[in-house]
Amino acid sequence: MLLYEKKIIFGLTSSQYAYEKTIPQILKLTKEGANIFPVMSFDAYNMDSKFGKACDFIKKIEDITLNKIIHTNEEVENFKDFNEIDIMEICPCSGNTIGKLAIGIMDTPVLKMAKKILRNDKSLVIGITTVDGLSRKCRKYW
Repeated sequence: MLLYEKKIIFGLTSSQYAYEKTIPQILKLTKEGANIFPVMSFDAYNMDSKFGKACDFIKKIEDITLNKIIHTNEEVENFKDFNEIDIMEICPCSGNTIGKLAIGIMDTPVLKMAKKILRNDKSLVIGITTVDGLSRKCRKYW
């Protein structure tokens, strides 16, 4: 098993419409033997939407990973296993999160954890998600 005993931080942003495809991937990683530490942005952790209740997503993710979701900046700062982390994945990664990451705004637990990952020369994988198909709406004006 390639992922056996790998430690992965899995960040979820508020793109809840993508959770139905993201949560099975978290399950797949755990079945491969990875230890997943879930991190959620404030909105992802607290906001109900037409795609589901936050508490249901939280329960499902914690049941799969067997780890409590990190959802505050204080919890990120006090995360003890950081030096043993192999990689971080942000998926779904909203356009808002991508924009903030690009210009160095670290105001959510997911972004704060990503900053720690990058500062310590660890790998960050981004699973981009967009509900409105930004790539199809962009036009070349030059």
